[in-house]
Amino acid sequence: MSNVTYDFAGRTAVITGGAAGIGAEIARHYAAAGANVAIWDMSEPTDALEGAISCTVDISQPDQIAAAVAETRKAFGGIDFLSHNAGFAGPTLPTWENDPAVWARVVEVNLTGTFHLAHAIVPVMQETGFGRIINMASLAGKEGTPNASAYSASKAGVIGFTKSLAKELAQTDIRVNCIAPAAIKTAILDQMAPEFVQIMIDKSPMKRLGWVEEAARMVMWLSSEDCTFNTGAVFDLSGGRATY
Repeated sequence: MSNVTYDFAGRTAVITGGAAGIGAEIARHYAAAGANVAIWDMSEPTDALEGAISCTVDISQPDQIAAAVAETRKAFGGIDFLSHNAGFAGPTLPTWENDPAVWARVVEVNLTGTFHLAHAIVPVMQETGFGRIINMASLAGKEGTPNASAYSASKAGVIGFTKSLAKELAQTDIRVNCIAPAAIKTAILDQMAPEFVQIMIDKSPMKRLGWVEEAARMVMWLSSEDCTFNTGAVFDLSGGRATY
């Protein structure tokens, strides 16, 4: 944890993909700041947070999102924060070898799922006139990662969608931003060949992977009422790798 503290008492945070990895760390940070926590994921959380609720949600399914909204509102009243981290990377293949159905599924989850979440949650935030939405994009959406065309295209779409939604809500107190991380050290990297992980490290001017705590701390600030004149922005989390 950072020595910077936030007081989110009375606020409710929805964290998609909050069962593990970056999302789980974000959930822990929200809980430490006193927020009510609702974890939306297809898996059960690996570590239960006291007072948190867990909803089984495939974000490509609007009916499951609607049910989770209802369950979250029943437990906590409203929704103030959406930290959206759920996604699907898909296979690592050249474009011409990719299965069109799998390509479409990546886009359906990563991009259309982001729309479904906003479509369901923004009206809840509009009831109180306050909200913070933080979409987890990727550096792949800015640079384009070879052999990951669907993932790169879908995350570029998330960036564009974030900018559009932010402008639609700019005259309210609902801020919409996204984070574009490079490789973050999570358990999924243990499934990769060491030489592939080293390539990702070598691309970073800092010569290291990002930490889940760094992602969570950025989400905390973007959720706070100090974040007032920032909306529709893409916040790099890349150790200096992104230059625009």
